[in-house]
Amino acid sequence: MSFALVRFIPVQSNVPFIKGRWIAFIFSALLIVGSLGVFFAKGLNYGIDFRGGTMLEVRTEGPADLSAIRTTMSGLGLGDVQVQGVGTDRDLFIRVESLSLEQIRQIAPDLVTEDTSENGAQQIVRQYVETALVESFPGIELRGSSVISPKVSDELVVKGSMAVGIALILMLVYIWFRFEWQYSVGAVLALVHDVIATIGMFSLTGLEFNLSTIAAILTIVGYSMNDTVVVYDRVREEFRKYKTLEISQVLNMSINLTLSRTILTSGTTLVALVSLAIFGGHALQGFAFALIWGIVIGTYSSIFVAAPLLMLTGVKRTSEEDEAEARFADKR
Repeated sequence: MSFALVRFIPVQSNVPFIKGRWIAFIFSALLIVGSLGVFFAKGLNYGIDFRGGTMLEVRTEGPADLSAIRTTMSGLGLGDVQVQGVGTDRDLFIRVESLSLEQIRQIAPDLVTEDTSENGAQQIVRQYVETALVESFPGIELRGSSVISPKVSDELVVKGSMAVGIALILMLVYIWFRFEWQYSVGAVLALVHDVIATIGMFSLTGLEFNLSTIAAILTIVGYSMNDTVVVYDRVREEFRKYKTLEISQVLNMSINLTLSRTILTSGTTLVALVSLAIFGGHALQGFAFALIWGIVIGTYSSIFVAAPLLMLTGVKRTSEEDEAEARFADKR
C-alpha cells in the first residue's frame, strides 16, 4: 500500500496552502460554531457508562452466539442494551441502561412489589435478564453483576472531561518547551478545534458517546499533535536554512516537504481503521468511526490550521537557542 502511494505522490509538491489560509480559517470557524450549536441544541447520545445502568458478566456453555444473544436482549424491551465479547469466546459483558421503577413495572409487573424501591429496581433488571438468558440459552452462567448509579456515571463524565482537558494542557506545556510559546498556542488551538469538531460529529450523528469515545478522543489528540510537531519541526529547520524568505513562503515550503509523509501515515492508518470498523463488530464500530473522523480532521488541522496560525502568533525566525548561539559566536 505504501509503495503504491509513493508512486503517485510527488517528491516535492508546491501546493499553496498558506495562500488559502483565510478560507480554511472561515471553514474551521463555521465548523466549530456549528459543532457547539448542535451540541448545545441536541446534546450527546450518552452510553450506559455515562447514564448509569446494570452490567452483567456471563459465560456461555460453548462459543457465544453474539447475534442470537443481542436479538434476545433487544426483545426484552429494556431500551439500550449492549452485548460485548471479552476475553474468551465464551465470556460476555451485558450492559443495560438505567430504568425507573415505573418502566420496570411495565416490563416485568410480576417482579415489582409495593415494597420495591428505586434502588432495588436495578436488581430486578438483573434478575429479569438472567431469567431470560437461562431460558433462551441453557447452560449459561451469571458470573457477576454490578450497578452503575447515576452518581457514578456523573463522576465518569467529569473525569472523562478532565482527562481531555489535562491532555490539552500537557500538550501546551510540551510544545512550549519543545519549541516556543507561539508554536504551543497554534498547536493547542488546532487540538481544541479537533476535539470540538469530534464532539459535534457525535452530537450530529447520534452515535453513542461512552468511555471508548473518550479513549478515541485522547488518541486523536495524540495523533494530531504528532502530525503538528512534524510540521513545526520542519518549519523551524527551514527558518534556520532560509533567512530572507518571507514567513508565508517558509511555512508553505515546510507543509509541502512533510506532505508525502502525512498522506502516507494517514492513508495507512485509515486502511487499518476502516478494516476495524467493518470487521470489528458492533462493539468497536463507534470507537473505529471516531478514530477515522479524528484522523481526517487531525490531518486537516495540522496542515490548514496549526501551521497557518503561526502567522498570527508572531512566530520568530530564530529560536532562543539560535540567539544564544549567535551571542556566543559574537563573543568569540
